[in-house]
Amino acid sequence: MSETLLSPVTLGSIELANRVVMAPMTRSRATAEGDVTDLMVEYYQQRASAGLIISEGIYPSENGKGYCRTPGLVTAAQVAGWKRVTDAVHDRGGQIVAQIMHCGRVTHTDNQAAGAETVAPSAITATGDMFTDTAGLQPFSEPRALRLDEIPSVVAEFGAATERAFAAGFDGVELHGTSGYLPAQFLSTGTNHRTDEYGGSVANRIRFIVEVLDAMVAVDGPGRVGMRICPNNPYNDLHDDDPVETFSTLLSSVADLSLAYLHVIRLYDTPDGPAIDNFDLARRNVDWPLVLNDGFEPDTAEAMLGSGSGAAVSFGRHFISNPDLVERIAAGAPLEPFNHKVLYTRGADGYTTYPTMDG
Repeated sequence: MSETLLSPVTLGSIELANRVVMAPMTRSRATAEGDVTDLMVEYYQQRASAGLIISEGIYPSENGKGYCRTPGLVTAAQVAGWKRVTDAVHDRGGQIVAQIMHCGRVTHTDNQAAGAETVAPSAITATGDMFTDTAGLQPFSEPRALRLDEIPSVVAEFGAATERAFAAGFDGVELHGTSGYLPAQFLSTGTNHRTDEYGGSVANRIRFIVEVLDAMVAVDGPGRVGMRICPNNPYNDLHDDDPVETFSTLLSSVADLSLAYLHVIRLYDTPDGPAIDNFDLARRNVDWPLVLNDGFEPDTAEAMLGSGSGAAVSFGRHFISNPDLVERIAAGAPLEPFNHKVLYTRGADGYTTYPTMDG
């Protein structure tokens, strides 16, 4: 039995029955318009024994949508749809936070609503392709650089999405600060070529994400706000000349916010060089509870928590194919493998069809 992993913990003002966190994972089962479906309600409720569920990335505005069939928190209907999800999770004693994800330049116009724009810190198109339901794989769309006078309204989108998340019954919110999306685009030298107060020096490049966190915290305090980072993550054509300096400056600048938690992904070697010890970087700069992500198995997660390295561990793949992951860990039962071929397809197969130990 994993005694530490299965013990309760409090992250900010969010009380967890155990330290098994479900990582945020895009699954593309929303409608084309970004509305919650019945399948999504079932999917999250199946996994409600997690100490905490972090939702898939949810876009805060139509300009923030990147992928096909991903959900939003923009309209009243979307708020009502997510309320069905949070009610279903709470009915089974679970806790769930909404991950707010603005994709910025990581999108294709076919995936966006009519009238939406592709925006970024600078007009630099990402190298790579984006899947669309309309035309299959397509190159990323060319972004328009945000004007200086527009940035406050984009910051406000995150605060408004936080308000809607709480109206929908979420127990907290998490800022997606990695994977090449808009906050990471502002942070990184490869994507931010601005010459105003949001670009150039590291103090300027962190400004956007600092203001976003302030906007999110202003809604109901820091105890229900978390952030996810992965320094030196090259995903979605991201590059920064000195990620240690960038993230050390960012974290030390927001340390006094005392967020509920910092969700940290450990990264292995990249084309740009050896991996950074992201767990150590986080511990050196903030004293918030850490939620650790490193492709853990239950035994390695238990060892990590037992060493005092973090407060909780997040699992991705294992929660896809094991809706009763917590119960399996408690019983020492084998884990089911997941089928990568149906990660992003439509329908229940590979989404709500994985069996529990009881069948």
